[in-house]
Amino acid sequence: MNGITHVTRADGNVFADLGLKDAENLKLRAHLMIEIKRYMEENKLTQAEAAKRMRTTQPRINDIVQGRIQKCTIDRLVNMLATVGRHVSLTVDKAA
Repeated sequence: MNGITHVTRADGNVFADLGLKDAENLKLRAHLMIEIKRYMEENKLTQAEAAKRMRTTQPRINDIVQGRIQKCTIDRLVNMLATVGRHVSLTVDKAA
């Protein structure tokens, strides 16, 4: 190799960059999952403790921690955050 690296500029949504048709949905779910993990870290919670507070199961929390995005719906993630007093808001903009 000659040491040249090809770089493709991202548009801010890795899912769109990968050509996935449900990229916006996946981006929202990923953001919500990150917020749940942040809540757990801030409160130093185990998966079992987080599950109890968020009124879900430990395996569901494990799915979030492990990044299993296909196992998580926006509804469920929003409800889990709301249960622990986190407000979720949404902004809709025109596509660039």
